[in-house]
Amino acid sequence: MNGRPYEKGATSATTNCAAVTQGGLGTVLKDNGCQKVLRATYVRDGVAITVGVAVFPSEASALTAKDRATGGIAPLVGAGVGDFCHATVCLRRSNSVGRYAYFTQAGFANGKKVTKADRAVFRASDDLGTFAFNQIYARGKSQASAAAGAPGQ
Repeated sequence: MNGRPYEKGATSATTNCAAVTQGGLGTVLKDNGCQKVLRATYVRDGVAITVGVAVFPSEASALTAKDRATGGIAPLVGAGVGDFCHATVCLRRSNSVGRYAYFTQAGFANGKKVTKADRAVFRASDDLGTFAFNQIYARGKSQASAAAGAPGQ
């Protein structure tokens, strides 16, 4: 993103949405009909960030989940990324587009507490949040184009 490369770590997908959350997010996802959560972790310059994209049956469900989000997506470790964002302060964010809500959990790979002065963590969160939005938007646009070009039934 923006000329800053990120190394991709572990990825996962599950239909047990609550199982990959922390705090109250699992209940929020379940209560709003979450169908699946896709997660991926990225690292850059000592900052690790997990992005979780939750799939819902409708845009209204995704928006409600985003608005009511408490807690966060659980950090995904593995594929060269060690444990992060446990027993420390990390940056959690949420947003939604269409029938998808996405959540980020960003922190230092060494477990250091995130403060408001830690620009690298905020930049990584911005970058990966923007990346998630762009990917979801592109997917929706592609699906809409394919549907528009499909023969009538």
